[in-house]
Amino acid sequence: MLWISELILQNQPSTFAELASLVRQRAREGDRFLRMDVKPPYPDTPENWEDRLEAAFTSTVDPNEPVQES
Repeated sequence: MLWISELILQNQPSTFAELASLVRQRAREGDRFLRMDVKPPYPDTPENWEDRLEAAFTSTVDPNEPVQES
């Protein structure tokens, strides 16, 4: 499970856009669940930040693509 707080602590992105990019990358690497446990602390964080991160996480997943085992 991908926790937003852990992603921020481990990678220290400086903008919401960087955080969204990290979320997208982790989804491509195989993370299957996203937990939004904290609001991102960036000046550019939009009001609909949860929807934006969820979209970044799910938009890279193709339901017809086979799951890659790690």
